[in-house]
Amino acid sequence: MEKRATFSKFWLGMLFVLPQILLVFTFFYWPTGAALFWAFTLELPWGGGNEWVGLDNFRQVFADHAYWNAIVRSLIFAFATTIISMGSGLLLALACDRGLKFQKAFQTLYVWPYAVVAPAAALAFRFIFAPEAGIFSLIAKSHPEFWNPTQNGYHALAMVIFCYSWKYAGLCFIFFLAALQAIPRSVIEASALDGASVLRRARDIQIPLITPTIFFLIVISITDSFQDSFGIVDVMTDGGPAKATELMVYKIYFDGFRGLDYSGAAAQSIVLMFIMMALTFFQFRFIEKRVHYS
Repeated sequence: MEKRATFSKFWLGMLFVLPQILLVFTFFYWPTGAALFWAFTLELPWGGGNEWVGLDNFRQVFADHAYWNAIVRSLIFAFATTIISMGSGLLLALACDRGLKFQKAFQTLYVWPYAVVAPAAALAFRFIFAPEAGIFSLIAKSHPEFWNPTQNGYHALAMVIFCYSWKYAGLCFIFFLAALQAIPRSVIEASALDGASVLRRARDIQIPLITPTIFFLIVISITDSFQDSFGIVDVMTDGGPAKATELMVYKIYFDGFRGLDYSGAAAQSIVLMFIMMALTFFQFRFIEKRVHYS
């Protein structure tokens, strides 16, 4: 039985806990409370205070077709980036786990994308995929309709998805490689002696043994895709063309800070919070059943 650490004086324990309490209050409870206040009130003209309007802000949000389009785009973005980033991270981790030549160098290179700040990565990809100056410029000259993210909304959304997936594949790679290296080497060597190929070992042994890590990354990736996409969208497309890349988090920013509709933006943030909670509940309720912890 483990011995619990105790403090002889109550104020000493609270002193250690106080910094964390201040951080949680400042960056979670205070903003959440302010968002709830703005979501159920309406700011009067010329700064005359706030008027209680109940659910009117939510009715106005749900009546907006542009908001429903933003929800659909956000869901597509979340699932597409999760599949691409986790799939590429798993493949890279399986390759590095084999202990090939220059393994350490490859591990360093694969982690670097996650260390790049999102706006910097977005700026680089915006130049790379620009039809007038990037690597697609030669193709765009002969086939202008083949790739033009400045005018084609589907191309712009694909560009944003690829940039986000490239950045967060490094995070998935770190977790997958750590999980693979935790598997006893004797298990892998025994399966190799039995004649199992590399793909067979990955499918029947390695991937089933790292299902807790896979489940963790699914939850984290889907949750983060709703929050961390703002910097990439803002720099690469500014929500365009024709709002084709306007995701939920970017629409909250656009309506609140550019449209000055603070009450509507606050209502959208509450809806976004409930969507993330519902997705997380669904994952723990149904996907976790396929996870093997032992």
